[in-house]
Amino acid sequence: MFDHPAAAGAPLDVADEELIAAASAVLLRHYRPFWHTVAAALRGGDGRIWTGVHLGATVGRLQVCAEAVALGRAVLEGDGSIATAVAVRHPKPEEDDRDIAVVSPCGACRELITDYAPDALVIVPGPVGLVKLPVRALLIVPYRR
Repeated sequence: MFDHPAAAGAPLDVADEELIAAASAVLLRHYRPFWHTVAAALRGGDGRIWTGVHLGATVGRLQVCAEAVALGRAVLEGDGSIATAVAVRHPKPEEDDRDIAVVSPCGACRELITDYAPDALVIVPGPVGLVKLPVRALLIVPYRR
């Protein structure tokens, strides 16, 4: 997974920890099993944070990822820029570990972030903890270059 030249990643700073905390707070506030299980937070170029929650649906293909909801808010309420992004997931009811965890964005969200901010950084779990990687390191062969 981490064989891209930038895959070593950058360590997190205080602003990154705030971004993770914002996503986690949204998830704790809105969590509903099978409906709102992932939250995301995006930091715009101006430093503002935009959050979103996964919108589950009975018809699976109608679901909307948390990153897309957060990006929609950033476009509507801000300038639509993304400097850094993070997604967090709530554990499933049957999982023993009850901690909210940072997760890598799905492939569609990697494409979406690349479309709007090809130079954005994404906070993901690395081999030895959380790191920031360029979104392009997560999307080696994008749909459109």
